[in-house]
Amino acid sequence: MKSKNLSENILRSVKSKGYKYINLPSVIEADHIVQRSGENFRKFIFSFHDQDGTELCLRPDLTIASCLRYLDNDLKGKQKIFYSGQAYRKNNDKKKSIIRDQIGFEILGSKDEKNDDKEIINTSLKSLKNIKFLSGTLTIGNVEIFKLLIDKLEIPSRWKLRLIRHFWREDYFNDLLKRLETNADIDPTVVDLDKKLYLNLLKKDPSALVAGRSYGEILKRFDEKIKNPRKASEGKKVSKIIKEFLKIKCPINKVADQLNKFFKKNRINLAVDQRYFPLSSNKISKLNVVFSASFGRQLEYYTGMVFRIDVKVNSKQVQLISGGRYDNLISDLGSSKKVNAVGAAINL
Repeated sequence: MKSKNLSENILRSVKSKGYKYINLPSVIEADHIVQRSGENFRKFIFSFHDQDGTELCLRPDLTIASCLRYLDNDLKGKQKIFYSGQAYRKNNDKKKSIIRDQIGFEILGSKDEKNDDKEIINTSLKSLKNIKFLSGTLTIGNVEIFKLLIDKLEIPSRWKLRLIRHFWREDYFNDLLKRLETNADIDPTVVDLDKKLYLNLLKKDPSALVAGRSYGEILKRFDEKIKNPRKASEGKKVSKIIKEFLKIKCPINKVADQLNKFFKKNRINLAVDQRYFPLSSNKISKLNVVFSASFGRQLEYYTGMVFRIDVKVNSKQVQLISGGRYDNLISDLGSSKKVNAVGAAINL
């Protein structure tokens, strides 16, 4: 009963901010998830086939279900929506539940990015008034700043794309940095082997497949390496800059100063203003507000501002609310146009 009352109070709180309640389907086509998140994600979903052979699954994520609704109904313009329900996802940790009860709220199709980001965080903060907690932390990050940094580094474009694409895969990302540091991909022995392999591939049918890629695609990658080589001296320097950037963590009211000092020190042609961030106060009620450059690696579809609220309840630390901006998600799901989107989810 207590949990039900809490949920209803939070729903009323979100509704009072002008959001419209919607219902979301519990079952969606599995292809939407797999195409967006990769075959690796299949092991986390509960899927089955209908009588026509179409693979369906229980929704593993309410945000994706909401974006599919926007797309499938051919909706236009700004939508402020909220919803509640369960998401179903398998876990490697057997102690964790496969069911997550959530309340979510989103602003879709609006071009007022900075104000929308601020509104999503303010809605999250208002919902906290329904929850008793001792203290907490609001952590803010921004994936866009990381992408801008990578774009300014003196490395081949294929490496820039690789680092951005795998930012959310922390272990693999760290392996990429090690490769940069050791310059393994430009070792003379490795390069010589690559040349021999390249000559052998020229004899193959370019349309034939190997490990999911055609020989033509592989040859194209070799051509890019030849035309846009990386100097051995660049790797260690670039890796050091990236690692230093990801260590930046400070109160939110000092973030612009900290980032600009970092950019100036490393001669990177970037600058940010404190107004770029949705908040400037480093203390809101019982929450400390901090910026973390490495934050935002939980979900691949985040593109800009990201945040999370952790609170202390009955001596336990709880990840209560998380969210951010995902401007490419609806187009990745099939829209011909980019649709701006930002939202958050409260874990009940």
